[in-house]
Amino acid sequence: MSVQVTPTLVREKVRESEVLSEIYSLIEEDQEVQALLRMSNVMAVGRLLYNDHGPVHARIIAGSALEIFDRLLESGVTPSTLSEGTLESVDEAKAVVLLAAFLHDIGNSVHRDNHELIGAIMSERIIDRIVSRVFPDWSTRKKVFFKSEVMHAIYATAPNVRALTVEAGAVKVADATDMAEGRARIPYLKGKLDMHSLSAISIKQVLISKGSMRPVRIEVKMLSYAGFFQVERVLLPKIETSVIREYVEIAPYIIGKEGEEPLQLMFP
Repeated sequence: MSVQVTPTLVREKVRESEVLSEIYSLIEEDQEVQALLRMSNVMAVGRLLYNDHGPVHARIIAGSALEIFDRLLESGVTPSTLSEGTLESVDEAKAVVLLAAFLHDIGNSVHRDNHELIGAIMSERIIDRIVSRVFPDWSTRKKVFFKSEVMHAIYATAPNVRALTVEAGAVKVADATDMAEGRARIPYLKGKLDMHSLSAISIKQVLISKGSMRPVRIEVKMLSYAGFFQVERVLLPKIETSVIREYVEIAPYIIGKEGEEPLQLMFP
């Protein structure tokens, strides 16, 4: 079954776990987090005419990342935090994914340049605050491990930084799944006409499902071939620079008057 990438998907995903539900409630209510996300849009959208990098984008990527991570788990892929012993449960691994996905763009509040590194550094005190509420009995050692995993996943969303864990890979790939028309609407309406905005406008829907050859299939439904710019310049590089590259396939479709035309599967 396919799942559409939307801002509400994250709510469905966190309902599956009390730990994730608590973390999600805390970050949605955290005044610093929400202010940083809104400032990220002031900087990225208002000043640079980039696509959305605010609260809605954060929710979309959090839901998408958890969906991708679940598909990997269902296929037997072991989270890096468990195989390498930095954490002890699937819920803890998912907590890394959720926090990193939600916080990955807060560095835009300072500047677009190097925002992934800036955001990773800025996230430290936020992670500490969340951990103290959700995991108060953790040892200092475990808190450091958890925080490092989240910060790595945030930093690894940078185009040229390799995501070294399954958790970071899920976040990095998910970051490219928010490519449907709505994300480019504000820059487009403000008159920014470039390949990024025109390509995003042509993409109607992104879905995640089980692949025919790989555990994760990302279906991209577009009105024209302009949508391939987003796929080739944004999605493929994210997949190629993560350890989950062998688990992901891309299924592009052109939507026409006679229905959907499936095109050849794409692999990294």
